[in-house]
Amino acid sequence: MTDTPRLILGSGSPRRRELLAQLGITAADIRPPEIDEDPRKGEEPRPYCIRLAREKAQAIPAEPDEIVLSADTTVALGRRILGKPADEKEAADFLTRLSGRRHRVITAVAVRRGDRIWERDVVTAVKMKSLSNEELNAYLASGDWRGKAGGYGIQGPAGALIPWINGSFTAVVGLPLAETAQLLTAAGYPLWKDRS
Repeated sequence: MTDTPRLILGSGSPRRRELLAQLGITAADIRPPEIDEDPRKGEEPRPYCIRLAREKAQAIPAEPDEIVLSADTTVALGRRILGKPADEKEAADFLTRLSGRRHRVITAVAVRRGDRIWERDVVTAVKMKSLSNEELNAYLASGDWRGKAGGYGIQGPAGALIPWINGSFTAVVGLPLAETAQLLTAAGYPLWKDRS
């Protein structure tokens, strides 16, 4: 079959590639978008996350037979957006704020084919244990916080700091698989069929 659409992953995240692999999908190409990810004045976490996923999908050049998959993950503490920390000091600040508290991890997914966009967002409640100075410093020293919203990745060493989640684990990692599968199917990507 030559009419199978090509899937373009609009993300440089190795975690999203690994999650897609769980669905048996390898993207035909990886095209990380170049967009401004700064929140707008007064923008709340969920609308911000949805907007970024959509803007990423729209920013990626694609042929008519290509399906673009983009996503954005945002950590929200109340109305505050905790993005990717700029440095270790900011990572320490984020982790100190999250220590012993519940927060929300929002992942929005946008799938584009031609001028049509299919979207979903998933909100997962997460609790971080109260961190001792030793735990905080050891995690910072690991460098695992780099490039991760909120300054931690649940799939790495920080998993030991998260005793409880309510919602989608794969969404916290960066791509909610059940919802992503639905969006890809809606856009005409043959997820459960032979893609040869």
